[in-house]
Amino acid sequence: MTSYGIREIAREAGCNEQTVRWYEEQGLLPAVGRTAGGQRRYDERHRKQLGFLRHARELGFSLETIRELLTLYSTPEESCAAADGIATRHLADVRHKIARLQALEEELVRMIAECAGGRIAECRVIETLSDHSHGHCLAQDHLTAGHQVAEQRPQ
Repeated sequence: MTSYGIREIAREAGCNEQTVRWYEEQGLLPAVGRTAGGQRRYDERHRKQLGFLRHARELGFSLETIRELLTLYSTPEESCAAADGIATRHLADVRHKIARLQALEEELVRMIAECAGGRIAECRVIETLSDHSHGHCLAQDHLTAGHQVAEQRPQ
């Protein structure tokens, strides 16, 4: 059976040793064996689970959601409906964030385009940012602007 030290397993997963230790502390990696000298020794199960963790994080899943997915991962004979539901909710969140960022991008592009490049006293960027009522903005509330755009966009 293949055995890895913390340095090797971290390198395999594309992370650092502190990340591996942190995942262990959080209970996201199963308990690890130690040598007589106290060094951690990881096996193939740890390598696969660490790869799973890293990939899920790269896709933006929260640690809480990853815990749910790991529970599902450990029951391979069960229906994947729960995993599909988790991924579907995450996709909706991602789409909302993208829509919000696109709304913010539109606002910034417009604000910059309307700036004549003169003195600060006539600067549209400063004027827009100073207007707390958002009278110069495309959306009154930038925090919900993306949500409104996301609802209008076809799936």
